[in-house]
Amino acid sequence: MVSNPEILALVALVITAATEMIHARRIKAISTLSFGPSAVPSSWYRIVPTMRCLAIALIIWGLTSLLGIQPKIHKAKAVDPNEIRHIVIVLDVSPSMKIQDAGTEGNKIRSKRAFELMESFFKRVRIEQMRLSLIAVYNGAKPVVVDTKDPEVVRNFLDGMDMYTAFETGKTHLFDGLELAANISNEWRNDSTTVVLLSDGDTVPSVGIPKMPRSVSGILVIGIGNPAKGTFLDGKNSKQDASTLRQIALRLNGTYHDGNVKHIPSETITSLVSVDEKSVLDQMTRREYALIAIGSSSTILAILPFLLNAFGTRWSAGINEKIKRE
Repeated sequence: MVSNPEILALVALVITAATEMIHARRIKAISTLSFGPSAVPSSWYRIVPTMRCLAIALIIWGLTSLLGIQPKIHKAKAVDPNEIRHIVIVLDVSPSMKIQDAGTEGNKIRSKRAFELMESFFKRVRIEQMRLSLIAVYNGAKPVVVDTKDPEVVRNFLDGMDMYTAFETGKTHLFDGLELAANISNEWRNDSTTVVLLSDGDTVPSVGIPKMPRSVSGILVIGIGNPAKGTFLDGKNSKQDASTLRQIALRLNGTYHDGNVKHIPSETITSLVSVDEKSVLDQMTRREYALIAIGSSSTILAILPFLLNAFGTRWSAGINEKIKRE
């Protein structure tokens, strides 16, 4: 096992420098053959010995560094607890969410549209750093999933499961879901949580909105259902109450998005769930630096002979200067 690649690289540098000095004396003795009658090389030739010395030293350093590094085992990357983001989905599961008036063609069930929106959301975040919770809301609120790192569990519940059967018939108490989201996230790290509310806003009261804890840094209210044309359900014209949903978002310092036709903008998702990333340089290890040193230095050594042959001197062998001037 190599213990000190830097010392070996320094030794290689000294040996290569000594070799270059011997080589320079030999070149000087036959300079007219190498560089023409003037015996003067191109000005850039003076840095060539230094380039060769540094390149060889870097190759030695890179190779010996790689020899001293344990083989890399590919495994699931551990997530720093400080980088974990909590996503709490508050989903309206009232019967009105079964109305078929959502989507670009107006032929999708509202709950299916909610699933499409969240599926698109999941695809545009670093899901391995997310912990997901799902709260079902009708005439009360029930925690379905709490802080799971398995998105498939949440997908299964979102994808058409009739959760309203777990509640008694009544009006939608959307604020109960927000209050439960606040209680669940209360103990989490400050500014680590995003609450996503999906609802048609139908039969939602105008008062009683709860206060979010410090852990919640972003709230996204997504409206689903046709906001212009309603559908009769239980003797009432049900449509997306965009005005109420906007008010909820405003009072919670959140963002409202009409998701009936358009998916959530990427800019909105980024602003809500962005996680500080290390720069490329911060992520590089000794292994990467060694590979870069070997690759770049080998490339320099490979192209130097061609550059010297083409541009090492301004003299062209076999061409008479007088003939060239004529």
